Amino acid sequence: MLGNFQKTLSKPIKIKGIGLHSGLISNVVLKPSLPNTGITFVRTDKNGDRNVIKADYKNVASAKLCTVLKNSYGISVSTTEHLLGALCGEGIDNVIVEVDNLEIPIMDGSALAFTKLIKASGVKEQNVPKKFIEVLKKVEIKEGLKFISIEPLKNDFKIDFTLVYKNELIGSQREILSLSKGDLNTIYKARTFCLYEDIEKIKANGFGKGGSLDNAIVVKGDEILNENGLRDKNEFVKHKILDCLGDFMLSGYRVFGLVKCIRGGHQLTNDLLQKFLSNKSNWQLASRGVEDLKNIKNYNDNARMAVNA
Repeated sequence: MLGNFQKTLSKPIKIKGIGLHSGLISNVVLKPSLPNTGITFVRTDKNGDRNVIKADYKNVASAKLCTVLKNSYGISVSTTEHLLGALCGEGIDNVIVEVDNLEIPIMDGSALAFTKLIKASGVKEQNVPKKFIEVLKKVEIKEGLKFISIEPLKNDFKIDFTLVYKNELIGSQREILSLSKGDLNTIYKARTFCLYEDIEKIKANGFGKGGSLDNAIVVKGDEILNENGLRDKNEFVKHKILDCLGDFMLSGYRVFGLVKCIRGGHQLTNDLLQKFLSNKSNWQLASRGVEDLKNIKNYNDNARMAVNA
């Protein structure tokens, strides 16, 4: 959802659940926030003024199996991507995310619970124009068989994602999402997944402590172990698009551009953001809705959009 004006929540919403990797229960409260403040995580279990973590690509401390954000004081929050994907799709620009533990709950492995609560809360349009990053030239990264790029596209954000697995059940899947015209519901409900043979390795590396068939698709050979199977024949690649949407929220702005990705993940997406945004010749900022705002009382034409900083 794009639109011309910044948006926040109409009222606070609460959610509780287990962390996929930590196995710990977290309580989350999403609160409305002022224009130009972006997405801010606040660790309420930490005292003092060092518990604020901005949703910024420069704050990514780890992108292995999930996106972990960390501030300069070493306070972190992990598995942020599904919530950020929901906020992206629902057009939320400014929100405070209070969480009383180190990980955002995994819920059922998708963004469905988050989007349902956001819709139930309602969205408040703010009297400040959105600002967009317009891609000026193509930037790409190749790492062996992995590839990701971003290139110019007018007035939309698209993700063209190809997933390739040796497992025959998953195989090769391709999906293209247009943020302005696509069916976001099929993206929201796509769950995280893993191969059965990888579970012990994942746990041995300190991950997946809260994983179960209630919050992840598990593939064993040519079989889905989850009782009700898949929600969509392309659920695997659609979940990758959800992850990509969430990780792109860390740019601090909405983006007009086309992203193409093959065999990618959190780390490759963050690498692209680092490369793309570090060179200002790759992009420019553009506002929408300024002319409509001229008739709004107290509108400040010089209002500055913070880059989650």
